[in-house]
Amino acid sequence: MTTATVRRRAIMQSARSPFDVRRCSNHSARREDQILRIVIIDDTGLRATVLEEGLREAGYDDIHVVPPRGAFVARLERMAPDVVLMDLGDPSRDTLEEMLIVSRALARPIAMFVDRSDEAMIGAAIDAGVSAYVVDGLRKDRVKPILDLAIRRFNAFARMQAALDEATTALADRKTIDKAKSILMTSRNLSEPDAYALLRSTAMNANRRIVDVAEALITASGLLGSGA
Repeated sequence: MTTATVRRRAIMQSARSPFDVRRCSNHSARREDQILRIVIIDDTGLRATVLEEGLREAGYDDIHVVPPRGAFVARLERMAPDVVLMDLGDPSRDTLEEMLIVSRALARPIAMFVDRSDEAMIGAAIDAGVSAYVVDGLRKDRVKPILDLAIRRFNAFARMQAALDEATTALADRKTIDKAKSILMTSRNLSEPDAYALLRSTAMNANRRIVDVAEALITASGLLGSGA
């Protein structure tokens, strides 16, 4: 995997429910409903302390440290964090794989801190939805910028995914409507504009979407054995 590919994939990974990174930038101006719940996954008290201090100095106070032991994934789901910081230090392959499974399950902005890495580890983290993968960067003055970066990347991916889903749906709808028009053109000897006008008027009279009417027509045509 090339460095450029890694960067592109890092920008695209994410997750799924965008929220505004600016909403917690000013501790004194925050409303209660604007507080981010941040979970730190760490089993070494010293390293977790560095992250927590950086977050508190940046104005965050809804912070929870969860050791990666026992049924901690279920605990994370119950806590419903807005952002997750994973401090892995020098993880074994097994530990990294376990954390990547957690990343996929959470679907939240995630920043992962490690002491060393390689392109394969970076690629695996990106594929798992990690928004920021930080090598040898565990300093409290870097926590806030990294947190913001993870959220922005998560939101960027969510917007891109939403646009892709919309385009995919529009294309599928167009194919459905085209197939329904083809059926009408064949069965009723209509021109394409007339077939579309019939679909549209039927949809308007039934207060339904054109694609829904088209799907119903295709289904009925298939049942009657006269599909185009």
